[in-house]
Amino acid sequence: MLRKSRYLAIGVLLVGVVSLAMGITFIVQGQAKANFMRDAMRQEQITLGVEEGEAARGEFVDTAAEAEQAGDLVREHRRGIAPTYGDLLGGEPFDPTDPGQLSYAQALNLENYLYLAVAGFGLTTVVIASGVFMIITGIALGGTGAVLFGLTRRAAQGASIS
Repeated sequence: MLRKSRYLAIGVLLVGVVSLAMGITFIVQGQAKANFMRDAMRQEQITLGVEEGEAARGEFVDTAAEAEQAGDLVREHRRGIAPTYGDLLGGEPFDPTDPGQLSYAQALNLENYLYLAVAGFGLTTVVIASGVFMIITGIALGGTGAVLFGLTRRAAQGASIS
C-alpha cells in the first residue's frame, strides 16, 4: 500500500510538471500570435475609426476593439451601397467592371479581414487564459504531489522504526 501511495505521489507531481510546461507553452504561443497579428495589422496601416490626430502620429487599427469598430464602420458603408450581396447583384452575375459591385466586394473583403482579426485576438486571449489556468493547476498538483510524497516518506520511516 505504501508503494502505491508513493507511485501516486510521483504521478501527481509529474502531471503537475506537465501542466506547468503546457501552460507556459500556451501563454508563449498565444502572446506570439497576438503580437504577429498586431504587427501584420500595423503594416496594413488601416486608420478607419482612428481619430485623425492619432493616425497622423502613426496610430493604426491593431487591437480587437479597434478592428471591431472599423469593421462595423465598413459594414455600415457597405450596406449603404446595397443591403445584401443578393440585392447588389439583382440576380445577375458579379461584374468586376461595375464600380458599385467592385466597391461592395472590396468593402466585404476588408470587413471580413477586420472581423477575422477580432476573432483571432479573441482566440489568443482564450489560449493565454487557458495557459494561466494550466499553470495554476500545475502548481496545485505539484504541491499536492509533494505533500503526498512527504507523507509516504514519513509513513515509510515510521514503518521501518517499528
